Amino acid sequence: MKKKLESDLTSEVNTYIVFDGCHYLVIDTNTDTEVGRIHFQEGTVKDAGVNGVFIEDMINICINRLDEFQATDLCCRENATAKTKLEESLMWLRKRTTNRKRRGVEGTYKK
Repeated sequence: MKKKLESDLTSEVNTYIVFDGCHYLVIDTNTDTEVGRIHFQEGTVKDAGVNGVFIEDMINICINRLDEFQATDLCCRENATAKTKLEESLMWLRKRTTNRKRRGVEGTYKK
């Protein structure tokens, strides 16, 4: 079931995002040309093995891209701030994993 990602923070100037099932995202241009597809991890690694991208992977990709911008004439305060916030997001996700490991529930659907 395809569903368009809609958010007040989403810009659809050049591209838009469509959910193609629960774990797949498709990035299309405004001329309906697919330019990317993302398959997120389905299930726990313990049960399903590694079969997709993790949120942490996507954040790291974005951090790397902003680093590349910051090394060019595109360097700006806004990019630096966005990078910091992405690093903060990654830190919170790592904290979650550390806490789940400590409680013995990592790799499960337990809270």
